Amino acid sequence: MRHRHDISSTASTGRSRSPWFWIPTLYIAEGLPYFAVNTLTVLMYVNMNVSLTDMAFFTGWLYLPWVIKPFWSPFIDLFKTKRAWTIAMEGIICLMMAAVGFLLPLSFFFAATLVCFWIMAFASATHDIAADGYYMLELSDHDQAAYVGVRSTFYRIASVIGQGGLVMLAGHLEETTGNVPGSWKTVFLLLAGLFLCITLYHTRFMPKAVSDRPVPGVTARTIVKDFAMTFVTFFKKPGIVAALCFMLLYRLPEALCLKLVQPFLVSPLADGGLGLTTKEVGFVNGTIGVITLLAGGILGGIAISRGGLKKWLWPMALSLTLPCAVYCWLSMAQPQNFSLICTAIGFEQFGYGFGFTAFMLYLIYFSRGENKTSHYAFCTAFMALGMMLPGMAAGWLHETVSNFNIFGLGGPQGYINFFWIVVLSCIVTFAVCLSVKIDPQFGKKE
Repeated sequence: MRHRHDISSTASTGRSRSPWFWIPTLYIAEGLPYFAVNTLTVLMYVNMNVSLTDMAFFTGWLYLPWVIKPFWSPFIDLFKTKRAWTIAMEGIICLMMAAVGFLLPLSFFFAATLVCFWIMAFASATHDIAADGYYMLELSDHDQAAYVGVRSTFYRIASVIGQGGLVMLAGHLEETTGNVPGSWKTVFLLLAGLFLCITLYHTRFMPKAVSDRPVPGVTARTIVKDFAMTFVTFFKKPGIVAALCFMLLYRLPEALCLKLVQPFLVSPLADGGLGLTTKEVGFVNGTIGVITLLAGGILGGIAISRGGLKKWLWPMALSLTLPCAVYCWLSMAQPQNFSLICTAIGFEQFGYGFGFTAFMLYLIYFSRGENKTSHYAFCTAFMALGMMLPGMAAGWLHETVSNFNIFGLGGPQGYINFFWIVVLSCIVTFAVCLSVKIDPQFGKKE
C-alpha cells in the first residue's frame, strides 16, 4: 500500500551477525504452526473419534486467519517493530501448543483445543506478516535474493517435521502406549518446548534492523484510507471476475480432498479406508509426499520458464486434476501393498506440485501494476478462501453420499463416491482455465 516506505533502501548496515543465525529458525517457526493447525489437527481429531463432518467443518474454519490477514497486516506498522511482533507471536504460539497438550486428555477437549488452535492460527498468520517483513527490512536486495532458497528450504523442513516426523512420533506413541490423547499430548508439549527455545533464541540472536520501527506519519485513519483505495483498485482490474473464479475454483478438487485424504488412509478396511497406521501416514506424507511435491514444483518452474504460463496452463491443470483419480482407484481396490500405496500417493503429489506452479504464477501475473504487493496479498487471501470453503463441506459431502451404491460394489461406499465426486469437480477447474486471459510471453525466460 502506498504508505509503506521503500524497504529496499532501508536494510540495516554494518551487521556483525550472519543471516544463517536466524533465517533457518525463523522459517521453521513460520512453517510448523501452519502445519500443526491445518494438518496435525485433521489426523489427531480423527484418531480421537471426532466425526468427519465435525472435523472437516470446524478445522476448515482455522483457515480464516490466512484468508483475512491482508485486512490487519497494515496495522502491524503502527505498533512496535517487526522483530517484536515476530517474537511475541512465537511466545503466544508456544503457550497455545502447551495448552492444547494439557487439554487433550479432558472430556471437553474438542471445543477447548479448537479455541487454542484458533488463537494459534491468528498468531501464526500474524507471525507470517511480521517475519516476512523483518526479512525484507533486515536484508539488502542482494541478500534477500541470496537467501530466498535458504528460507524456502527451512520452510520445507518444517513441512517434513510437521507432516512427517511429528505424525510418525504420535503414531509410534499410539502403538506403544495405546493412549491416543496422551500420545498427541506429548507431541504438542514437545512442540511447545521447541517454540519456547525458538522464542528465547530469537530474543538473543535476531538482529535489530535499523529500519525496523513503526512507519512515521502513519495512522489508523491513513491505513484505512489507503486500504480502501487499494481494495477498490483491485476489484477494478480488467478481467477481475474471471480471475476471482480462477483463484477460488482452480484448486477445487484438492480443496475437497485435503480434509479427507488422511482419514481415508487410516480408516479400517471395513469402513472403506486403507487401514494404514498413523506412523505409516506420517512416512507417506512427510517423505514420499514432500519429495514428489517438490520435484513437481521444480519441474513446473523449469517448464514455464521455457514455454510461458499460457502454453503450460492446460497441461498443468490436467496434471493437478487427473491424478485425483488415484484416490478413486485406491478406494475401490483397497490395496494392502504399502509400496504400491506410496507410489500412488507420490504420483498424485507430483502432479499436484507440477500443476500448482501455474496457479502461483497466475497470481503474480494478475497482481502486476500499481500496488502489486497489496494486490498479491488479496490474491492469496482468495486462494485461502478457495481452500477453506470446500474443505469445510467435505465431511458433510462424504456422509451424504455414503448411502448410495452407485457402482454396485459391496462394502461401504462413502470414500468411493466422494472421490468420484472430486474427479467430477475437475470440470470446474477446466472451466475456469477457459475464462482467463494470459500474455503468451509471461513467464518465459528472456
